[in-house]
Amino acid sequence: MMRILGIDPGLQTTGYGVIDAQGQALSYVASGTISTQTANTKNLPARLKILFDGVQEVCRIYQPDVASVEIVFVNVNPQSTLLLGQARGACITGLVSCDVAVAEYTALQLKQAVVGYGKAAKSQVQEMVMRLLKLPSLPGADAADALGMAITHAHSNKANALKAILAKA
Repeated sequence: MMRILGIDPGLQTTGYGVIDAQGQALSYVASGTISTQTANTKNLPARLKILFDGVQEVCRIYQPDVASVEIVFVNVNPQSTLLLGQARGACITGLVSCDVAVAEYTALQLKQAVVGYGKAAKSQVQEMVMRLLKLPSLPGADAADALGMAITHAHSNKANALKAILAKA
């Protein structure tokens, strides 16, 4: 069994999702968000510390074997991209400070792994995460993306194992 922590980084709200993967079976463990909205919105270092501490706390509670983090996309506003990159960096630093290996995937890879279509809408990701993990209701958007990151790693890990087996044959 492998415990996977998915992280959907954001400066205001970072989603996290924890699943267990055993063979083909995926099971839900936990999900939620880390919010920096209570911090002074102009104080970037304080917000980054909240993210760092929050990721460390999630690691302490759930003891993941590996984490998967969404790769930042470059958007129209360069300032927003830089801020998101700093939030992502705080999350990754929190993970590696807990000795958790980090894999990285794009939003396109997540959508392909979870929905089967790289241009899927957020609502489609939420629906498929709910179905794949047999959840009683739709997870929130940030938690769904984080759970999707974890599912993406589980599927990627299986594909890599299959490639290794075929290479030996």
